[in-house]
Amino acid sequence: MRLQALSLGLLAITGVANAQYFSAGWTPGQPIPTEPAAAPTSWPQTSPEAGSNHASAPSKFLDELVTVGPVSAIMSLVGLNISGTRDFDWDERIPLITDSNYQDVIVNEELSTEEEEKRVWFLIITVTAGQPDGISKYVDTVFDQAYNHTLEKGDLPHVRFGRIDYLDVTSITTKWAVWSAPTLVVLIDRGQTLRFYQAGRMHLNADLLYQFLKEEAWRMREPWRSAFSPGGQREWVLDYLALVLSTVYSFFVRVPRWVMYVASGGAASVIINLLHKPSAQRPAPKPGPKPKEPSVPLATKGESTATSGKGQKSTSKRKGKQ
Repeated sequence: MRLQALSLGLLAITGVANAQYFSAGWTPGQPIPTEPAAAPTSWPQTSPEAGSNHASAPSKFLDELVTVGPVSAIMSLVGLNISGTRDFDWDERIPLITDSNYQDVIVNEELSTEEEEKRVWFLIITVTAGQPDGISKYVDTVFDQAYNHTLEKGDLPHVRFGRIDYLDVTSITTKWAVWSAPTLVVLIDRGQTLRFYQAGRMHLNADLLYQFLKEEAWRMREPWRSAFSPGGQREWVLDYLALVLSTVYSFFVRVPRWVMYVASGGAASVIINLLHKPSAQRPAPKPGPKPKEPSVPLATKGESTATSGKGQKSTSKRKGKQ
């Protein structure tokens, strides 16, 4: 039995072993065939981009979890749009002026001397991105219609239209000291001469804006001239403020929108609790020390009457002797 088991084990080993000396076609004197060297095992390496994508996967998941689906739908019921999608339609033929392209598009625009003297930029500063159903949307619609009306007439080749998203720029509006929108701007002299018009206070239509540009009625208003306007003595103040606010904005814009909502809500809750905190109750006054008992014992009522009676008798005796 042991011999049989040993023979079976040898057969199993020879079946598994890879012996090249006992190949079927080998003959004496024939060179031993060699097998190609095994390729070195290559271990998969993670690229930096893949690592960054893997690291940003949780944040993307949280963004999608909050901005898409039932959470976004619930927030929309109370008037908050945290989906990050724009639900407004702007005419794409009108260039969008931003902090990054303002210098290239307007200030450093390639123009001849004659074209530079006639160039007029008609801009709208809009907040439709934050108020899609407000007055800004109506002004945007009229502005687009005036642009189409101007193209149809074709008699204002020196006028160019542009749109500025108030919620997406910081430097431009700060340098111009514009703190509200919608606002219409007539810009000439490569941005050195500015005129502002509060669009929310005007009854606008496309034909009115066209006549406003054709007849140059905008010249009836004096341009913005102050110490802080372009070319003023204190223009650097707004330039510095614009730089600071742009830096702050570039930092906060990287934070997901839902995080900003949560953080602002928490901060507002803390401030409200502090403002409505009940006033601290004054501690009750401590009871004063008890009066000390006199060292001389007080006479009782009976003793006092007895002494008073004796005194009266002695005085009466003295009077009788006299």
